[in-house]
Amino acid sequence: MYYDYDLFVIGAGSGGVRCARVSAQLGARVAIAEQQYLGGTCVNVGCVPKKLFTYAANFHQEYHAAKGFGWQVTRPEFDWATLVENKNREIERLNGIYQDLLENAGVELLNGRAIITAPNRVVLGDREYTARYILVATGSTPYVPEFPGNEYVITSNEAFYLDRLPEKIVIVGGGFIAVEFAGIFHQLGVETHLLYRRELFLRGFDDSLRENLKELYIKQGIHLHFNTDVKRIAKSDEGHLDIELNNGNQMRASLVMYATGRRPNTAALGVENTAARLADNGAIVVNDQFQSDDSHLYALGDVIDRVALTPVATAEAMVLADHLFGSKTKSMDYENIPSAVFSNPHIGTVGLTEAQARKNFGKEVAVYESNFRPMKETLGGGVNRVLTKLIVHTASDRVIGCHMLGDHAGEIIQGFAVAMRAGATKADFDNTLGIHPTAAEEFVVLREANEPGDQT
Repeated sequence: MYYDYDLFVIGAGSGGVRCARVSAQLGARVAIAEQQYLGGTCVNVGCVPKKLFTYAANFHQEYHAAKGFGWQVTRPEFDWATLVENKNREIERLNGIYQDLLENAGVELLNGRAIITAPNRVVLGDREYTARYILVATGSTPYVPEFPGNEYVITSNEAFYLDRLPEKIVIVGGGFIAVEFAGIFHQLGVETHLLYRRELFLRGFDDSLRENLKELYIKQGIHLHFNTDVKRIAKSDEGHLDIELNNGNQMRASLVMYATGRRPNTAALGVENTAARLADNGAIVVNDQFQSDDSHLYALGDVIDRVALTPVATAEAMVLADHLFGSKTKSMDYENIPSAVFSNPHIGTVGLTEAQARKNFGKEVAVYESNFRPMKETLGGGVNRVLTKLIVHTASDRVIGCHMLGDHAGEIIQGFAVAMRAGATKADFDNTLGIHPTAAEEFVVLREANEPGDQT
């Protein structure tokens, strides 16, 4: 049967664009449809603008630290509108780069909402297209639960486009997005409250990182409210938001931001017109080759809800392009995926947490940990500290977990992730000379293992 395209991609985010480009370079006839902006969540309302906001926020600490190093700094003034304007300009530049990448690869770019009407068939506007394979790479969107007054809250999407900074913000959630924005808004001068319904934020990360970041946030002046949730929100005549909590307490804020997870973008997409199945949260169910129960329908990235990270989506895209049009030799490995949280200070992590390691290997686990005040803080007068942590499988001496809380943690852990992928042992770390004086050298001078359950 003749098809208009070999591959029709719905969604021009990181995963969709990469799969479209590589497939076209392998000789496939490819079209990609996008109803909003090229680059998806990461470029437009995710990783990129958030990192830019983090840089802006960190200047607050730099100014305050400068005096201790001999710089006479006048009282700094911050202009939110300038940051947003410059951020928007950079995002537009990246949108253009994505368009150039697609066009140069020979991919046809279609603007609009694509809907699957039947197996191998997609409608966009008033035209129907056929494709040998359809790839859904529509990503995810912020989730706000139902409760009275939820129409008054914003999500991270809107946070990037605020007209002005609020005087007081309440951020609801305990994942990395909530934690990152708490650090950003606080450093930009906003009275910041973080509410989370469980006992401690960043569930799934190593407990040492979680506990130490909590203590640092408290010292910085961020108001943390654990085991707390919103019951209802009402808007006052003056425009304030009055918040009733589940414990009976009341709060008033200028702005409430929800960062309570994301949901796959599959609503009104037409997946039900195929044999593909959806999980309870809307994610498309796929096998190891990213194939759904409809043999011609594939999905990857956030829409399959495995590991919601941009590099994971692009890696999945490379595997799928190879599977459909290449040598069929690539496979996806989800072990030892490094990640970072751009909190204040940053978190970098790869491998197993201490709890995971002890669950998997029992007594065959050794934990090496240090917690110190970095040189910059000694003269700068700040409260932040550095935590480094190695987790070792004693039977093999392999390093199976590497974690850091401190400035540039993501940059540092990236290198150690390579070492772990190569099978580095604790002896390899011990036999590596450190670069002195750096925080990173701490990883190669850790000698004394903690007793089980110790928290340094």
